[in-house]
Amino acid sequence: MTLLLVMESGELDGRRLLSEADMTLLDCTGARISGCWSLRSNCSGSGEDSLDRLLPPSGAPRRRSTTSLSKSEPPLLRTGTRTIYTAGRPPWYDEHGAQPKEAFVIGLCGGSASGKTTVANKIIEALDVPWVVLLSMDSFYKVLSPEEQVLAASNDYNFDHPAAFDFELLVATLKKLKQGRSVKIPVYDFTTHGRHKDWKNLYGASVIIFEGIMSFADKQLLQLLDMKIFVDTDSDIRLVRRLRRDITERGRDIEGVIKQYNKFVKPAFERYIEPTMRLADIVVPRGGGNMVAIDLIVQHVHSQLEERELSVRALLASGQQTQTLPQTLSVLASTPQVSGLHTIIRNKDTSRDEFIFYSKRLMRLLIEHALTFLPSQTCLVQTPQGHEYQGRTYSGRGITGVSVLRAGETMEPALRAVCKDVRIGKILIQTNLDSGEPELHYLRLPKDIGEDHVILMDSTVSTGAAAMMAVRVLLDHEVQEEKIMLVSLLMAELGVHSVAYAFPKVKIITTAVDQSLDDFLHVIPGIGDFGDRYFGTNGFSSWSVEEDEEEPSC
Repeated sequence: MTLLLVMESGELDGRRLLSEADMTLLDCTGARISGCWSLRSNCSGSGEDSLDRLLPPSGAPRRRSTTSLSKSEPPLLRTGTRTIYTAGRPPWYDEHGAQPKEAFVIGLCGGSASGKTTVANKIIEALDVPWVVLLSMDSFYKVLSPEEQVLAASNDYNFDHPAAFDFELLVATLKKLKQGRSVKIPVYDFTTHGRHKDWKNLYGASVIIFEGIMSFADKQLLQLLDMKIFVDTDSDIRLVRRLRRDITERGRDIEGVIKQYNKFVKPAFERYIEPTMRLADIVVPRGGGNMVAIDLIVQHVHSQLEERELSVRALLASGQQTQTLPQTLSVLASTPQVSGLHTIIRNKDTSRDEFIFYSKRLMRLLIEHALTFLPSQTCLVQTPQGHEYQGRTYSGRGITGVSVLRAGETMEPALRAVCKDVRIGKILIQTNLDSGEPELHYLRLPKDIGEDHVILMDSTVSTGAAAMMAVRVLLDHEVQEEKIMLVSLLMAELGVHSVAYAFPKVKIITTAVDQSLDDFLHVIPGIGDFGDRYFGTNGFSSWSVEEDEEEPSC
C-alpha cells in the first residue's frame, strides 16, 4: 500500500551540509560530481580513494544511529575556520569477516526537476550519520554515437526514455555498492553527451540514496531498493525548474528546452514515470518542503541502522581460542639476533632512541622474511663473464604496501628499502573509546590496487579487530584474499586466530606471538604501546601522514 503524506508548514531548522571539514590528514569540501553528493577531498584524479562522509552543522545536536555510544558530546571539534570530525565508520562485518546485512538503499523517483535531489539532501541532513552516499541516475546515461550526438545537439534525442540509460552498468554498480564494495562511477558530461575519462570512486556506505527519473523502471533495480519514494511535484513547477537548470547549468537555449520538454519530457513522464508511482512505499507531495515525510523516512532508516549494529571486538575478545596456531601463520625464526632485538624493545627502560633503532632493525628482518612468500618464477640471465645463471624473479603484477596508521606507518621505510618502486597506501583505524569498537576514519589506496599483492603493515595485533577491518577494506577494493599478507612485529594468539578464522587465505607474518591479553586487551607480556614509545607521545594519537607526490582523489 502506498502512503500519501501531506505538506508540513515551516522551513528546515537551520540544518545544512557542512562545506568544509578537516581531519588533519585531509581537507574536504562539499561537491556534486555528475550526480554523486558527498564530502570529498580537494584533489585531482590520481585514482586513489578517500572516504565519503556527511557532517552535521554547527550547533546542531548529533543524532545517534546506535544506542551503545556515549550520549555526552558530539564527535566534533570546532575552530574559527574548520570543523574537525572525529567519528569514523564502525564495523560493517561480523567476526567471520562477512557483511551480515547489506547497506540500506533508498530509491527516489519522480519527474525531471521534481526536487528529488533536494529531498535526498534533506534526508541526509536529518539522518545526521556518517557514511551516506547519494547516487544519481544521471551518471549512467549511455554514451551517444555520432549520429545520436547530432540529434542531441538539435534537441531531437530522447534523454527521457528508458533506452537512454545504461541499466546493466547501473544495476551492477548499485549491487556492488550495496554489498559494501568499492565502485567506480562514470562522470557524464551533459555538454558533450559523453563520459569523462576519469571515473569517480565511491566506497563505504551504510545508507545509499539512489535518485533518478527511471529509478523504478527496471525489475532488477527495484529488487535492490529497500525503500521506494516517489516525489510528486506539479508539472508547471517542474517546467520552470528545468528551464532554469538547463539554461544556466547545461548551456541550452530556451527554445530548445521547451521543444525537448514538449516532445520528450512530458510524454515520457506520462508514459514511463507517473505510472510507477503505484510502486512507491511513500509519496512525497511538493518535494523537499514536506518535513513530515522527511521525518518519517529518517525514523525508519535509523531503526534499520540500529538493527545493523555490530560488536566485533567484544565477540573476538570473548572467543575461546584453544586450537593450534593456523598454518597460514609464519613466525620469524627466533635466532639469537631476533631474541636480542626483542629483549631490547620489550624492556620498559629502553630509551626512545634505542627503541626506534632496534625496532627498525627488526622491521627490516620481518619485511625481508615476508618478501619470501611472494610468488616467483625461474629466470635465466647472462653474467658479465658470458655464462648463464638460472635464478628467480617476482611473477606478480605489482606490490603495494598498506600501513595501518599510525604505528603501521613506521614499517614503510623498511619496505621501501628492500622493495624498489613499491606503491604505498594508508588506512586510519582507531578505537572508539565509548563503544570499544574499531572505526575506519580515512583511507588512501593506489589506483588498481586489486591487481597487486598487498603487504598490510601494523606494529602490533591484539584482538585482531583493526586488522580484520583493514583486510575487509582491501577485499572491498577487489584485492584477492590470497594476495594479502598481514605483517606485524608482535601478535597475540587471539588476534592470529581471529584473522585466520575470518580470512583463511590471508598470510600472517610476525616476529613473535604472545599468549594472552590483559583486561584492557593489551598483549601480554607485550611491548607496550608501540606508537607512543616510537613517536614519544603519552597516550595521545598525534599521528601524521607523509605527503606523497600524488594527491588523494575522490
